[in-house]
Amino acid sequence: MAPQLSLEVASAPKLDDDGHPQRTGNLWTCVAHIITAVIGCGVLALSWSVAQLGWVAGPIAMVCFAFVTYISAFLLSHCYRSPDSEKMQRNYSYMDAVRVHLGRKHTWLCGLLQYLNLYGIGIAYTITTATCMRAIKRANCYHSEGRDAPCDSNGDHFYMLLFGVAQLLLSFIPNFHKMAWLSVVAAIMSFAYSTIGLGLGLARTIGNGTVKGDIAGVAMATPMMQKVWRVAQAIGDIAFAYPYTIVLLEIQDTLRSPPPESQTMQKGNVIAVLATTFFYLCVSCFGYAAFGNAAPGNLLTGFGFYEPYWLIDFANACIVLHLLGGYQMFSQQIFTFADQCFAASFPDSAFVNRWYSVRIIPWGGGGGGARYKVNLQRVCFRTAYVASTTGLAVVFPYFNEVLGVLGALVFWPLAIYLPVEMYCVQRRIMPWTPRWAVLQAFSVVCFVVGTFAFVGSVEGVIRKKLG
Repeated sequence: MAPQLSLEVASAPKLDDDGHPQRTGNLWTCVAHIITAVIGCGVLALSWSVAQLGWVAGPIAMVCFAFVTYISAFLLSHCYRSPDSEKMQRNYSYMDAVRVHLGRKHTWLCGLLQYLNLYGIGIAYTITTATCMRAIKRANCYHSEGRDAPCDSNGDHFYMLLFGVAQLLLSFIPNFHKMAWLSVVAAIMSFAYSTIGLGLGLARTIGNGTVKGDIAGVAMATPMMQKVWRVAQAIGDIAFAYPYTIVLLEIQDTLRSPPPESQTMQKGNVIAVLATTFFYLCVSCFGYAAFGNAAPGNLLTGFGFYEPYWLIDFANACIVLHLLGGYQMFSQQIFTFADQCFAASFPDSAFVNRWYSVRIIPWGGGGGGARYKVNLQRVCFRTAYVASTTGLAVVFPYFNEVLGVLGALVFWPLAIYLPVEMYCVQRRIMPWTPRWAVLQAFSVVCFVVGTFAFVGSVEGVIRKKLG
């Protein structure tokens, strides 16, 4: 019996100190997860942002946001374990860390902003997808009819509704957001269209034989405040493109130990932020060099590029595929939260808790077919959610301004304030000590920048709507 017992013990799955299956992530999986989380459709607005800020302030702003993102990630990585960064319990998510370190009130604030941000991303993705689908149609039209053809059809609303229908169907696929291939496809698509944008900008700059743009960026003929608001929107767009604090602890939770997860995460932060910043600078600066102050709000849909039309079509198709899955990756978090809240609030409600089996009849009829379980609460909530994001996208179809609002809205509270406060609690930093003063000064400066960007982006949305 002893050999058999030894074999059973040896074959038992290895567990970590919290009873979960042993984590296997390392430095390079950490870097890959961070880059996948950061690089998205926000990169397409960076050339426009540099155009508003100019050749000096534009790159400096991106480097500053890279530094701020690294500091934020450094602070938050120490909050994975409590009360010490190497021992005791794990905090599996951002909200878990806030709950443990700062208490109930801050958890409510964190949850409100986090889910509001996820909801806003759904709106931004709907706008972006519709713009890209329309761009594919326009690219084919310009190729076949010529660049002077009347191809500027106002078809964004139709494509938004089409995207909404697709998302409504995807919302009912069980565990869609947990499918392993989804993040792989999203990563490939985001790198594909970002690299195409970089390549087209570089080729256009070489073809022009000159570097366009000005030191101070776009000069506004209108009142000075218009320039100020444009700068604020540009800062908001950059803020949208960088931070990844919402998913940092989930990434850290995949890392094996030893060495301590915080050490691996900090090395991963350095590599990922440097790589992302280099890539962002290349895309934005080559785009600005190619178009100068006429840089479009979305590098691949503003039609500074006409040829090769098939490559532009492919890049926009990559964006559409990326955002089809990305919408679900973010929205399913809201769906899960809503399902749990309804179940806890109405434990005896059949509308909330009862499941109905629906048979899906195959093509051609017959008595066979797969069965699909349906819950009425989930059908109603998901339908209302997708309809609301689609409706708001139809009402406010402004790519740069919406990205600016979203980036500025969550930049200070989620990327700066809460990580600073949690770090002070975790490290037991007493008020009015030198280290506390430095961290609070850092938070105040970022608050001023975030508020400026938020006000300017909201002004842009209102001006576009009224204009």
